[in-house]
Amino acid sequence: MNILVSSYKFKKDLAYLVLVFLFISNLTIAQENQFQAATVGFYNVENLFDIYPSAGLIDGNKDYQDEFYHINIKREDIPKYDTVDCKCRLTEENLKGKKVVRELILIDEFTPDGPKAWDETKYNQKLRNLSKVISEMGADVTGTAPVVVGLAEVESREVIEDLIAMPLLQPFNYGVVHYNSLDKRGIDVGLIYQKDRVVVTKTQKYELEIYNTNGRRDYTRDILRVDALLDGEPMHFLVNHWPSRRGGEAASSHKREAAAELMLSIFNEIREEDKDAKIISVGDFNDDPNSPSIKNVLNSVDKKRKVKDGDIFNATGSMFEKGFGTLAYRDGWNLFDQILTSSSLVGDDYDSYQLYRTEIFSPLYLVSREGSFKGYPNRMYGGDTYNANGYSDHFPVYSILLRKVKK
Repeated sequence: MNILVSSYKFKKDLAYLVLVFLFISNLTIAQENQFQAATVGFYNVENLFDIYPSAGLIDGNKDYQDEFYHINIKREDIPKYDTVDCKCRLTEENLKGKKVVRELILIDEFTPDGPKAWDETKYNQKLRNLSKVISEMGADVTGTAPVVVGLAEVESREVIEDLIAMPLLQPFNYGVVHYNSLDKRGIDVGLIYQKDRVVVTKTQKYELEIYNTNGRRDYTRDILRVDALLDGEPMHFLVNHWPSRRGGEAASSHKREAAAELMLSIFNEIREEDKDAKIISVGDFNDDPNSPSIKNVLNSVDKKRKVKDGDIFNATGSMFEKGFGTLAYRDGWNLFDQILTSSSLVGDDYDSYQLYRTEIFSPLYLVSREGSFKGYPNRMYGGDTYNANGYSDHFPVYSILLRKVKK
C-alpha cells in the first residue's frame, strides 16, 4: 500500500515521536515524499496442531524438493497406503522409490483424548487468536497485515491453510509455502504471503544434519528458502527454527552453531547468484543475539552504522542489549525470535526497499496479567491448564520495509 510520511498516525510515546521526526527530516527537505510500505514478520505460534493423531508419509517416488514429498496423514489412515518398513537413516538416497511411514513422538498430546483435551473448539479458538495477532503486526504504520510472515511450530500445511482462512486473514489472500520436516514431534516452519503483492519464484528446503553424542542423528527442522518478487522487487526469505537447548545451553550449542553454518551457506549461495541480493532471515533461533551461533558463526552486526557490504545485520540485536525479549524463563528474558538481513537492506536512500523499523509485537493482550507467569507472553497452555484467551509462549517480531514511490 502507498502511504504519506506526513500522514503517519503513530501512537507511541514522545521519544518515539522524536525518532519519527528525525526520520522524516532525513527523508524530506522541501517537499513531501510518498512511500510504499511492507511488513515482514515472524511468529512462533507454539504447538499449532490439528486434533488428530498423525504420522508422516514420505513418498520417495516424488522429487525431494516437492512440497508434497513428505506429508501428514491421520494415523488411522496408515493401512490405506502401500508403504514399506524402512529401518534405515532417513536420507533422500535411502528413501528414493519407497513409500515410508514416519512415526512421531508425543503425537497424542494434542488430541481430544490426550492430556490437553485438544478438540475442535480449542483448535478453532487458537486459530482465531493467532489470526488477530498476525493481522495487526505493523498495521499501525502500513494500515494492512504483513505481506510475509514466517511461522514456527506448525504441524502441517493444513493447519496453516486453516489459519489463513480465518475471517481476519482471509481478505489478504495469503498463499502458503510449507515442507514437512523430519522433526521428531512433527513440527515445521512455514511461510504465508499476500499473493496480490508477492510472487513466489522458487522454494527450497535445506535439511539440517546434526548428531547426538551417541552418534545418532537428531532429526530437527529444515531451513526454508523462498525467493519472490515483493511488489516487483526481488527478495529472498529464510525461515528458521533452530535446535532447542534441551540438555543445557552449552551442551547443545554445537547444534545451533551447525544451523548457523547452514544459514550462512544459504546466504552465500544466494549472494553468488546476485551479490546485491536482498535477504531476510527470520526465525526462532533458540539463541540470543549475543550467542556464539549468531555472533561468531554469522558474525552478525547489531548497529546499522557499522554495517559494511557483505555483512549480516541483526535488526533485533540492539533490543536485546536494552533488556527486551520475546520469551521468558525463570524470570529472565531471551530474544530467540530474530530478524537478520543482508547488508543490501540497510540504507537510507529508500530508492528500493530498505529496513525502516523493527519491533517486538507485544500489545497488552499478548501479556499475561496474573499468576506466576504475570508479565510473560500470554500462552494458551501452562502445562495442561487451558487458557482460551492465550496465544503463544513467544512474542512475534516484525520489520517494516519502505521505498519511495517513483513519480
